[in-house]
Amino acid sequence: MKIASWNVNSVKARRERLLAWLEKHQPDVLCLQELKTQEDGFPAAEIQALGYHAAVLGQRTYNGVAILARSELEDVRRTLDDGDSDVESRLLSARVNGVRVICCYVPNGQEITSEKYAYKLRWLDRLLAYLAHHHVASEPLVLCGDFNIAPEDRDCYDPPSWTDSVLCHVQVRERWQRLIELGLIDTYRLHEQAAGKFSWWDYRMLSFPKGKGLRIDFVLVTQPLAERCVSASIDREERKGKLPSDHAPVMAELNWPGD
Repeated sequence: MKIASWNVNSVKARRERLLAWLEKHQPDVLCLQELKTQEDGFPAAEIQALGYHAAVLGQRTYNGVAILARSELEDVRRTLDDGDSDVESRLLSARVNGVRVICCYVPNGQEITSEKYAYKLRWLDRLLAYLAHHHVASEPLVLCGDFNIAPEDRDCYDPPSWTDSVLCHVQVRERWQRLIELGLIDTYRLHEQAAGKFSWWDYRMLSFPKGKGLRIDFVLVTQPLAERCVSASIDREERKGKLPSDHAPVMAELNWPGD
């Protein structure tokens, strides 16, 4: 069971790249973030023609998440289910082949002193409460997406310069640690311990060719799936070429029953 996650930074702008990537890699599940379109702008017909079912939670211009799967998507859930009237489309969940898959797009936060950063912290707290209320570490669960957090210094190209940023601040890293304490495991770190492996590079200042990136995209799993995780990778090649997203797809492969 190959599970992938990719912040496409506009599904309209990345439509051809998305379809080509699906055809080439053929993941069983692909979670998408930052669609930047409502449902009617999502290329559902083209994706269906490639053999995928899709659940989409869109939003005009900003945000938006989707789950694509070769198998039927069951028990689709939207939002953090806490009664908050939040209108930002950032979380989508479905069951695929007996595995609960949650796709999330954590707010960036902009600046530490901004209301957007306060919103990011509140959203992460809501996510933690959602997971604690709805799920347990003993169930087969995947939480993946763009977390807008670089958990450790080895996930940053220049740690001192990022210490007080919205992506590396102690407050967001503390919330990341609370995610881990809920029983979630970073599949990439099961197979790769080296520093300097990134999933996002700024479009500006030649950040990608200079290797100035961060690892902020993840496929997290509970222990029942971690035990079956045979590989994990970052598709750095997809960051190259014409009109790429600023994020690379991240992937994990599981020996799941029925494979």
